[in-house]
Amino acid sequence: MQRQTNIHTSINIRMYAPGAVLALCLPCFLSGNVFGYDYGEEYSDSYYNEISNGDRLQTGPTQIPCPPQDLSRWDKLFIMLEDSQMKQDMLMQQTEDMVKAEMDTIWKELHKLNNNKACVQASENTCKCISEQMNRNLNQAMDQLRKVADMYQAQNNETLQQLIQVSRNQASRLTKLESNSVLGAGLGQVAMKSFSAYPKEQEASNADGGKLERALMATAVDLQRVHAQLALFQRATAHRYLPSGCEMALLFPMRSKHIFAEVTPSMSMSLQSFTICLWAKVTQSLNKTVLFSYGTKKKPQELQLFLARRSVLLTVGGETHLVEAHSVVTDGQWGHFCAAWSSEQGLATLWVNGENVAREPGVAEGNVFSGDGFFLLGQERSRSGIYRDLDSSVAFTGKMTGVNMWDHVLDAERIKEYANHDGSCDGRGNVIGWGVSEIIPHGGAQYIN
Repeated sequence: MQRQTNIHTSINIRMYAPGAVLALCLPCFLSGNVFGYDYGEEYSDSYYNEISNGDRLQTGPTQIPCPPQDLSRWDKLFIMLEDSQMKQDMLMQQTEDMVKAEMDTIWKELHKLNNNKACVQASENTCKCISEQMNRNLNQAMDQLRKVADMYQAQNNETLQQLIQVSRNQASRLTKLESNSVLGAGLGQVAMKSFSAYPKEQEASNADGGKLERALMATAVDLQRVHAQLALFQRATAHRYLPSGCEMALLFPMRSKHIFAEVTPSMSMSLQSFTICLWAKVTQSLNKTVLFSYGTKKKPQELQLFLARRSVLLTVGGETHLVEAHSVVTDGQWGHFCAAWSSEQGLATLWVNGENVAREPGVAEGNVFSGDGFFLLGQERSRSGIYRDLDSSVAFTGKMTGVNMWDHVLDAERIKEYANHDGSCDGRGNVIGWGVSEIIPHGGAQYIN
């Protein structure tokens, strides 16, 4: 309490010092002597305060003319230190959250690319190089952030110790000045000198904070650049991607009656059951877009596997025997389509991407396919049997690969295996085998890899 009283007394002396000086100078101004004027009047009376030798100065505690006030300057100093610490914690937390989120996203994308065995070796090497470079950049950035944070914390601690020492020195100086009861004008100058060191320390702290923010911004820019490069690489890879490890595909560049492919089976046909599987990436599916068809002179549309908007359909023995699955086709994306049928019970099934999407019994039960017909990809046989009479509205446009046909019904596990994007394109049918049977493109259809 005594110390606070002394501090308040010093502050009050400093506050009232200008008033005291004004009171001392005012009579001089009024008398005019300060300007050297002589008005011819004499003032013989002198007003001096005299203290006799016998009188003694009364010692005692200094009277406080005004009630004590709060030391707001010290409060502001410590509040500033707390705000600086909170800002540092928030920056570090924001950095960790941002780095973790970007790392999770990038690792997920890299994981998808690594799980795709269809990527060429150059793509894997590029992914590894990008990943290693990103790890190095992240490690360097994190090391730099740790160093800056440690240095920033050390400087904050040093600043706090200096402030504590300054406060102790200031309290000691105030006590001495108060005990001497000297004029308060000098007190303000001493106080200003004591606080002159703090702005320099604050500028140093702000400079360190600026370095930390610049390091964070540089790290964020690097992460965004790597993310953009990965997205560009992923789009380029997806454009050239062929599913299930297939090395080539048939390209149907446009919808035309002249663009199709003719298939010569590997064995003579007299089928009472079959399974057809193929990969297709349709550019745009209309009301009827043919993937696979078989027809004879008597029955030009005896077997068809085709798309209708977002649906896939199978007809056996004519359009009256129909199996259909809705909302399973997406334009511009690879899809694996299988159709199976058995004459014994007339059971027909449709599979899309390894999932059974339709099952219908009693479809063309007892029917047998003769071997005098023609297989077409991307088109259906005309009723006249002449190629110039083909219908362009049902033509397929897009890419097709992995076309196979068996003379029996495959079990579900085999179909799921062939539908795997990371599977093998080596599985071939005994009636039509991709890469083995003769498939002749017509018009603008062509093989690509």
